[in-house]
Amino acid sequence: METLKRWTRDWKYPTSLLCIYGFLSTVKPLEPFLIPFLTGPDKNLTIEQVTNQIFPVWTYSYLTVLVPVFLLTDWLRYKPVVVFQCLVLFATTAMILWCKGVREMQAMQFTYGVVTSCDVAYFTYIYSMVELKHYLKATSYCRTAQLLGYTVGSVLGQVLVSFELMSYNYILVFTLVLTAVALITSILLPMPKTSMFFHQRRRAGGETEGEGHVGTVKPLEPEEVSISEVDLQSNDQKDGVEVDESRQQQENLEGSSDNTSAKSSKTVRTSGCGDVLLRLWRDFLQCFSSRTLLIWSAWWALSTCGYNQTVNYVQSLWEHVEPSNNFTVYNGGVEALSNLFGAAAAYGIGFSSADWSRWGEMALGALSALEGGALFAMVFSANIWVCYCGYIIFKSLYMLLITIAMFQIAAGLNMERYALVFGANTFCALVLQTIITSVVVDSSGLGVDIVTQFTVYGGYFSVIAIVFFLRGLYTIMCRKPEMETPRENPEETLKQEDDAQIITGTEF
Repeated sequence: METLKRWTRDWKYPTSLLCIYGFLSTVKPLEPFLIPFLTGPDKNLTIEQVTNQIFPVWTYSYLTVLVPVFLLTDWLRYKPVVVFQCLVLFATTAMILWCKGVREMQAMQFTYGVVTSCDVAYFTYIYSMVELKHYLKATSYCRTAQLLGYTVGSVLGQVLVSFELMSYNYILVFTLVLTAVALITSILLPMPKTSMFFHQRRRAGGETEGEGHVGTVKPLEPEEVSISEVDLQSNDQKDGVEVDESRQQQENLEGSSDNTSAKSSKTVRTSGCGDVLLRLWRDFLQCFSSRTLLIWSAWWALSTCGYNQTVNYVQSLWEHVEPSNNFTVYNGGVEALSNLFGAAAAYGIGFSSADWSRWGEMALGALSALEGGALFAMVFSANIWVCYCGYIIFKSLYMLLITIAMFQIAAGLNMERYALVFGANTFCALVLQTIITSVVVDSSGLGVDIVTQFTVYGGYFSVIAIVFFLRGLYTIMCRKPEMETPRENPEETLKQEDDAQIITGTEF
């Protein structure tokens, strides 16, 4: 019994529950076959209705609720939002199963936008439950659980569809069962006592915990992979502040339990909404006054916008190239392969010793050009297998590049500032995505066909490639000789002299 109690107080307990929740909530066997299901006899919708009227609602919903959910997640201390996310996910799946018609499917897309915006709770919950030294492992485990869930769901869906073991409706019922189990798991999660902004830990000396260290911790996005090389340095003491000896003994005896160590030397300070917003605004201005961080964040926002548009509408392109009623679709297998190749590419780049502060912008330009080329090949080949291969290449390159960008942005940022930069980049990407959707995709705008859409996306990535390649050439040509020595650690690339004071400061 004592062993069980000790384990429930350890950081592995909430991490294990969150991993189970992350896995079960992302096993969605029907997701790779959503377009064939909606345009088939079950829903009897046209491809134009799905592409130009239904899918755009997700973008508008995501943008509308992102900021409120971000603030509510921290104020409510994560767990209620995780439970709410699972409830809305259950409702979304039920709507896909039982609802019909354009209006009902638009409502389904709105609820799915709410589900997506709640992902921030999944990726930040664990940071309030474990100590700083466990952040890397906890992040890796939680992200791996999600990637495994996406892959298992895609493979399972492909097997069930290819061998006709289940109809689309029964696959949805199976997904509802998994979501219900995930809901039970989310209810069992321990309730955090602290959060990053509204309910901060306060030291005995009066300072908040975020002011005592500079770490490079980052909550990752569903499409991104965990980065095992991120430096998790912690400087938990300041001059004149001593750590209680009883806390040190407790950490040695019980595996550095976050709940027990917090009792002896830290209290929780609840901040008002005005104070939090003011501090976020000051952090925002100070972070983005760094030219290096601004450049990498610009690529992040631009590329994520194009990536989301491509992933959202690629099934429509596949359906146009090879209709599912006369071809055995392999969407699930392609999604699984793209996840595996993307994860492998992102993992492998962690072992690279390249000086990304020098060559990073040119790499962004060159590989973005390949992404644009892959999209053009998908459009003009009119061959489903070329489309599948082009999609795998596109998604793998994006995961590779977003990993490099995360390395560059995370260097020198503490957890609170990384969460702020991540949220700002995501919001900018959604604003751009909303503009493209309303002008190009939405039936109230131009409402162009799917081939024209992907031609626009290919041109979009080509423009990104030209801009960043030219910027990379300019950076190399203007670089001083003394700055050309490669850095041993790519995570130090943001710590240049002109950025050091901006990025590492945590007090105002």
